[in-house]
Amino acid sequence: MSGHRPRGPRPLGRHCHLAAYFPGADTTTVWTGPDAKSPIEFSSFEHLARTAERGLFDFFLLAEEPRPREHQGRIHDLDVAGRPEPLTVLNALAAVTERLGLAATADATFNEPFELARRLATLDQLSDGRAAWHVVTSSDARTGENFRRGGYLDRADRYPRAAEFVATARKLWDSWTPDEAPRPFAHQGRHFDIAGEFTVPRSPQGHPVVIQAGGSGEAREFAAATADVVLARHGTLEAGRAFYADVKRRLAKYGRTVGDLKIMPGVTVVLGDTAAEAQERAATIRRQLVSPQRALLTLERLWGVDLSAYDPDGPLPEFDPVADPRLTRGRARHGDAVATAGKLRALSREKGLSIRQTVIETSARQSFVGTPEAVAAELARFVREDAADGFVLVPQLTPGGLDEFVDRVVPLLQERGAFRTEYEGHTLRSHLGLPDPAGPGERADPVTTGQIT
Repeated sequence: MSGHRPRGPRPLGRHCHLAAYFPGADTTTVWTGPDAKSPIEFSSFEHLARTAERGLFDFFLLAEEPRPREHQGRIHDLDVAGRPEPLTVLNALAAVTERLGLAATADATFNEPFELARRLATLDQLSDGRAAWHVVTSSDARTGENFRRGGYLDRADRYPRAAEFVATARKLWDSWTPDEAPRPFAHQGRHFDIAGEFTVPRSPQGHPVVIQAGGSGEAREFAAATADVVLARHGTLEAGRAFYADVKRRLAKYGRTVGDLKIMPGVTVVLGDTAAEAQERAATIRRQLVSPQRALLTLERLWGVDLSAYDPDGPLPEFDPVADPRLTRGRARHGDAVATAGKLRALSREKGLSIRQTVIETSARQSFVGTPEAVAAELARFVREDAADGFVLVPQLTPGGLDEFVDRVVPLLQERGAFRTEYEGHTLRSHLGLPDPAGPGERADPVTTGQIT
């Protein structure tokens, strides 16, 4: 890119943060196209990570699925390929990247603090301070069957356990002194009672960045108390501003400032040389994302019954979802499913949509569609008007789906003064502009203080 700075857009005033997400089996990515590569080969992960680093992104996020997704005894077709363990992949990526943050999704429901904290600290050391932990919780009984204690947590217990898990992990990471001498640690709480000595010294960034997702009141409170980055889901500027304001105002309760937590919604981008071309490409991608078979499978998960006899190009079922305990243990409540089905039927009637068209309309979301100039302007607007601190891009083609964004949109953001032109630091915390983590005893523990219950 030349040093010429065009007239027109005003500098943003603060930089946009960008991250990339390597998806799993979902309705966001076209895995069946001729340019799609394997979801498990290392070359796919490497290509996307190298592209993200070339684009000066903050971090690269890997999804996790401890058990293949299944429904009525059938495993999701993409899960047949398998699901590599994220931290193992990221440790390998640490060797082929230099500045890019490396974020692993790991479940706080079925892991244990010492074991997971040690693995994350190892990645943080091997990458010279670029590790992050995307904390997720699970109330899925099928996933629980893969683990020793089995079963699943009641929904009321998910966030309290997660909050205690994160607090315990931070005690472990902070148990090494600056002169690299380990000290004994101890934690006794409702979910964990452990004591001993940790085995991994603090990394150049102190310890891994904590990422969290979720839009419920519980999730927002958990993020305000615990997270460094929160992954959001909202489709409009107005919804983004409301979410942003709500989460940021909660920070003061925990002695934190607005800069201590970055809000980054997950988004997709479809580009075209003209607005019409971009819209046409977007429509093609939506049709590719939701095949007739996938449309029926999506409804089966909600309705709880076999819908294979239904025509994907016909109307939605008129009956309400069935409360089948084999399908719903630890998952969505039956009342939630009935309400969701009612909304889908209403949408279908209002717009005259078939089953497949309804699923496309509601699940194949595309956030920013347009020319590179229009997309860059809209991304900058979201940050400028406090609807986000940045974005997590979800490529709709893996592994090459990020290339066009990096080549065509990133330079425009840089020309606007809305994005960095080089990495200024080496750690993920430096990329995100986050403060150094508090030392032992300096961080308020929301579990022991009773702020998260």
